Amino acid sequence: MKSLRSNTLMTVALGALVAVLALGGGVLAAGAIAGSGKTIVTVRLWDDRVAAAYKSSFAAFEAENPGISVDVTVIPWSQYWGQLDDDVAGGRADDIFWVNNSYLTDLADGGKLMDIDAALGTRAKNDWDRAVVREFTRDGTLWGVPQLSDAGIGVYYNKAMLAAAGIDPAVLEDVAWSTDPAADTLLPVLQALTRDSRGKAVTDPEFDRSTVVQYGYNAGNDLQAILLPTIGSNGGAFDTDGVFTFAEELAAQAIGYQVDLINTHKVAPPAVGNTDPDSARDAFVEGRLALFQSGLYNLPYVFDGAEFEWGAASMPAGPAGRVSVTNGIVAAGNAHTAHPEATTAVLKWLGSAEGNHFVGASGAAVPGVVAAQQAYFDFWGAKDVDVKKFFEVLANDAPTVTPPTSVNFGEVEAAYSPILDQVFSAELPLGSGLQQAQDAANAALAGE
Repeated sequence: MKSLRSNTLMTVALGALVAVLALGGGVLAAGAIAGSGKTIVTVRLWDDRVAAAYKSSFAAFEAENPGISVDVTVIPWSQYWGQLDDDVAGGRADDIFWVNNSYLTDLADGGKLMDIDAALGTRAKNDWDRAVVREFTRDGTLWGVPQLSDAGIGVYYNKAMLAAAGIDPAVLEDVAWSTDPAADTLLPVLQALTRDSRGKAVTDPEFDRSTVVQYGYNAGNDLQAILLPTIGSNGGAFDTDGVFTFAEELAAQAIGYQVDLINTHKVAPPAVGNTDPDSARDAFVEGRLALFQSGLYNLPYVFDGAEFEWGAASMPAGPAGRVSVTNGIVAAGNAHTAHPEATTAVLKWLGSAEGNHFVGASGAAVPGVVAAQQAYFDFWGAKDVDVKKFFEVLANDAPTVTPPTSVNFGEVEAAYSPILDQVFSAELPLGSGLQQAQDAANAALAGE
């Protein structure tokens, strides 16, 4: 999950058209196929790397199903949900589109999605990632075919920066954050990793805060990578029983710790201007950040972008231990598709080991089909990249923290997130700012 930002409809349309044409499908191809008698099934998603894998997957599907052609449209995340809402309401939505669990409730309860149990049979889910199946089962019905699993949250680290600070990467497996300074072993590590232009650490009396060239960590208003795991690791909850509760004591302590890393300890980049979670990823791959807490969804970008040696470690523990978020993505069928049989055939393909294999084999993401997941491990293993830390945090039925699944989530996030940005930038005090953000979230939830 990332913060939802809106752009104009024209930008969306142009961006989508460019992405479609780049994949060899879309408007021009559909026009050429129209007279052939083929049924065109359209698929919408937001990830261009997975879209490239889908291109290969659908080529194999079309070879086996010559009467169906599949067109893929990519709409960037920042525009995806607003555009989808408009298109679903206007009857223009694709036959199949990606859904995450924060936006599931409105679509499922509004009768916009195909019942996967009815379309593919209840046994189909036996082949899919159980965590993703649980996420997208509502009122006993599964509302999408699992495509991706984000696994858990971990920490990417810059090996040279750790070595320069005299920190063995093994130390990262034992660090823990705490609001009790005596128990906080994470902060000293971050202080040692935050350096000015002369290489002075933040704890050095000669440290110059105006010339920081290297920060220790990516604290910030990032729901999936930072907020949910930190809150969960303190025993708190972002929302409870359909009501937002992130201003309550345990959650507020966790958020306050992250805010202090930025504004009090200055071991994380200033929040002003850094409201996009991708800014932290960019800082890491550009060599301006020593530790980058995130998930496997950023692994391809780190691998392609970082020109230094890096590794992956476990996320920091908190007072309640390591409690990661885990999130999945499904391909949802449009309940009002004009081509239900062809759409069902494509969904069945996407839910098969053969169809989902292309996603894993490309290294783009962990497949949602269990039998296809080994291809992902093989891809990264061949590149000497060890991804086990992102899975260990979920092993042995470890506790997890769940992303919010409220109604009106787009409006809810748009209401609370700018206020939370002000808390992180110290423009609002922690206590009153969190309460203001929570009130705004619950008001939007109630449609006020």
